[in-house]
Amino acid sequence: MEENVKNNLDMHDELNDSPENIADDTLEAGGQVKEKQEEINKLKEEIAELKDKYLRQAADFDNFRKRNAKERLELIQTAGSDVISSLLEVVDDFDRAEKQIQNMPGDTVAEGIILIINKLKNILQAKGLKAMETLGQEFNPDQHEAVTTLAVNKEEMKGKVVDEIEKGYYLNDKIIRFAKVVVGK
Repeated sequence: MEENVKNNLDMHDELNDSPENIADDTLEAGGQVKEKQEEINKLKEEIAELKDKYLRQAADFDNFRKRNAKERLELIQTAGSDVISSLLEVVDDFDRAEKQIQNMPGDTVAEGIILIINKLKNILQAKGLKAMETLGQEFNPDQHEAVTTLAVNKEEMKGKVVDEIEKGYYLNDKIIRFAKVVVGK
């Protein structure tokens, strides 16, 4: 009897290892491989998304850094624009005084005042101040403020600046005061 039980168990093991059972095991293993392959594909897609997200964030940060540096540079360049704009009235007065002083040749006080005027102008130029050249140029509403028009005899002076009432100025290539001009018509 013991031998029969043993034979029955052996037959049972052989039946379990039959081709049908092996095929079932193979199908089950194939299903697992397919699941693993799908999981690998999902992970690859996720990696691609994360890589794209990382590159976009890196580009955004680089753009932010460049924009911030540019804004800082502009701020530094125009930090003193209020003070310089306030000094423009003094520069205008010095220009008027210089025109009057030129009529007094040989006067040492006048020469000293001209030296002071030139020193102030050089300091302002070193800080980025530049006077606009307007006389004889085409009227440009982006740079000039037309105060009035004047009839001119020469045809080539029509639409051009014939007189300058108040000088315009640039500070580091940005207009801080528009030139007040008379335009020929």
